[in-house]
This record gives sequence, C-alpha cells and structure tokens, in this order.
Amino acid sequence: MANQKNITAGIIIIGNEILSGRVQDANIQHIALKLNKLGIFLREVVVIPDVEDRIVDAARAYSKAYDYVFTTGGIGPTHDDITAASLAKAFNREVEFNQTALEIMKARYGDIELTEGRKNMARMPVGAKLIKNPVTSVPGFQIENVFVFAGIPEVMHGMLDFALDTITPGDPIISSAVHCFLTESEIAKGLQEIQDLHPDLDIGSYPFWKMGRFGASLVVRGQDQQVIDETISQVVELIKSLGGELEYEKI
Repeated sequence: MANQKNITAGIIIIGNEILSGRVQDANIQHIALKLNKLGIFLREVVVIPDVEDRIVDAARAYSKAYDYVFTTGGIGPTHDDITAASLAKAFNREVEFNQTALEIMKARYGDIELTEGRKNMARMPVGAKLIKNPVTSVPGFQIENVFVFAGIPEVMHGMLDFALDTITPGDPIISSAVHCFLTESEIAKGLQEIQDLHPDLDIGSYPFWKMGRFGASLVVRGQDQQVIDETISQVVELIKSLGGELEYEKI
C-alpha cells in the first residue's frame, strides 16, 4: 500500500565556488539516489551564493515546502562560511559554541591544532542536533527539518548516511518506462491527459536520438505497482493510437 502522502525533500547547494564554475557539484546526484532508495521524492534543488539573505530565504521556503531539507557547503573555518549563522537567523535561534562539537574537535585536533578557525566550525544554532562525521570528525547539524552537511563530497557522504538513518523512509519508489519512436510534440497532449488522471505519479518524457530518428522515453514513477502498471498500459495505448513503435521496460 502506498503512503497517503509522498515524503518529499529539497536540496540547497550553498557556495560561490559552484556558481562561478570553479567547482563542479558532485553531491546532488548522490543525495538523490540515496533518497530514491528510501522512497523519498526529491522535488527541488537550488544553488545559491554565500549570502545571508539568500540562505535565510531558501531555508525558510524549503523547510515549509518539504518534509526534509539537505544543505551542503558553508560550514568550514573561513569568513565566507556563513551557513550556520544564516540558518540560525532563518529559524530565529541564537548562535552558540556547541560544547559537544567542541569536545569532539578537541579529541581530534588537540589543544594546539584546534585553531580559532576550527573552533568556529562548532558554532551552531542553539538546540541543533549533531550529525556525525566519520571522515574528519567535525560534525554537521540538524535544525528543524534541515540537515546541514559539508560541501566536500567524501565528507558529505558520511554525514548523509548518518542522517538518513534517523529519518522515516517512505514506500519504495518504482519506475517503469516505455521507449517509442515518436517526437515529444506528438505525444504531449495525450501524455498530459494521462498525467492529469494520476496526480500522485511522476510522468516524465525524455527525448533521444537513435538510428537517425527522434524518440522519447516515457517514465512513470510512483509507489503503487498496480497503479503504475495501469498507467503504463494507458501510455502504451497512446503510443499505439499515434502509430508509434515501442518497447516496454521496467527500470
């Protein structure tokens, strides 16, 4: 039986280095695949600069719109790492040195290597829950339904695994696809009518070029196998009615 309400998520990527093109994001796909396995629908991703107002606005909007929010970037030791303070402002919290985080960092670096910059990574919103970091020990944190990770992929992966163990999964997400040699313009109207009949499903059209011909892969995603099978049958009938060649594939 499918969930009565799909569990949803959004991702906020924070960092001028992403927007400038100097660094290529490597976190979105990893998070999306992990969420998919847990039956959580990723609904939106935004990339924003290290600007307080932008972080505050995005955090508030995403927190209201989705069950879970994941941020990456901006929790390091330098002046432009303002994610923690910005999220505190977003949720009307003060910022404090999290004593547990400080103890973890002291155990990692010792008193000599625990510089002021590193200490600043323990500054978090009051009441934040720590997210374990198995790579460098410096923890991320959770505030409300927002999980705050480092931007370095290897570090983020470990934090994400810890965080996902603490959340409620949804029913498995199932995908089925039909591939046909019809253009998207030919199937657009009929596909929209099928989507309107099934608002709880994600029906996507993805064009391709193969053997000198245009075609489209029509993907149906949801959490109820029977409904997905019925919808795929409707898509198949649409393709046949338009004279298209097709093949059926579960993915």
